[in-house]
Amino acid sequence: MHAPTTSTELRLHNLNRLLRAVHAGGGELTRSQLTRELGLARGTATVLMGELAAAEMVLERPLADRARGRPTHLVGPHPRGPIALAADLREDSWSITAAALGGASEMLECRHHTAGLATDVLAELSGALRRRMAELDGRVVGIGISVPASVRDGRVVDAVHLGWHDVDLVSLLRLDGHPLVRLGNDATLAALAEARRGALRGVGLGLHLHVSLGVGGALVVGGRPLTGARGMAGEFGHLPLAGDPGQACACGQRGCWDLDVGANALIRHLDQDIPVDRRLDHAERLIAQAAGGDSASGRAVETIARAFGRGIGALVNAHDPEAVTLSGLGAQLYEAAPQTVTAGCEEALMAFRRQSPALIVSSCLGAAAPRIGTAEMVFDAFLTAEGLRTWRTNRITSS
Repeated sequence: MHAPTTSTELRLHNLNRLLRAVHAGGGELTRSQLTRELGLARGTATVLMGELAAAEMVLERPLADRARGRPTHLVGPHPRGPIALAADLREDSWSITAAALGGASEMLECRHHTAGLATDVLAELSGALRRRMAELDGRVVGIGISVPASVRDGRVVDAVHLGWHDVDLVSLLRLDGHPLVRLGNDATLAALAEARRGALRGVGLGLHLHVSLGVGGALVVGGRPLTGARGMAGEFGHLPLAGDPGQACACGQRGCWDLDVGANALIRHLDQDIPVDRRLDHAERLIAQAAGGDSASGRAVETIARAFGRGIGALVNAHDPEAVTLSGLGAQLYEAAPQTVTAGCEEALMAFRRQSPALIVSSCLGAAAPRIGTAEMVFDAFLTAEGLRTWRTNRITSS
């Protein structure tokens, strides 16, 4: 982006900086704090805040329990402000969440699907997104889609567990009337959420692992997940870390870590035959049964947890992160068998790393991590001078 050279460009630049700071602060910063953080003059901040409020983007509200002195207001999202729609497409279901500036979100809809043809699943999701856009009456500034797959340029390159390959997902959704549709890998988006709203916030270099049927994730540097030269980095589940190097993986290789970790591995260890669209729920029940004292489930969870820990140790050796955060089934495995995961990690660490191993932390975002990251992806694309200009123009036209 070029530096602003005119007074109009400078104003838009500062409006956008202020809006991004409101969003990053979760709507919990005061006007004074924002003014200091951005290095703005008080008068300039007042004018900019007035413009954003007039455009129905932010709203100031009095700070509760304020002591005597100058009145202080928190700056948060306007009740008729911009909305990011986040669709989280899983192997067994999809959900739609509406997120406002600052990150507050509301689940609008969740439906089960049977992992059938991409055209059938996406037709249903497309209809739901169109209905939600109509209900939100011009407030939707972008739509993000999270998928458990390798993605590139709006296409699903490989969704191993869905059986989808080279699917033009964005086109199949038929949302051509909307200018901003973004697609991302679920584990990468969970890592983005962790960097913006979770335990990796402020961490210079962290590793995030998201476990569902298998394992994905991202290395997070300076608050951003590294996505690779072609946008498909983080396929950690397909590193050759399995205990049986000859076992075939659905990705086309052998000995993948996915074969030892995740819902598929847990169910396979118990020699059970569960349909793909029911495996995540079933794996969660197995972990709960293990916690309740079921011996067979307990042994399976311990085996998977140790393999999970050993893989974490290998990745720590490779990347030297300050912290490792876990979401999805990974967080549940860690909470069910923390000592086993930790022991497996330490077994795999180089000797000198065992003195001060990287911190392993369960995500505080839970199952919402991919949805939160999807909304962040949309706001990253919207919060630009052009996005601000378009919103204001549309608001003037509709008023």
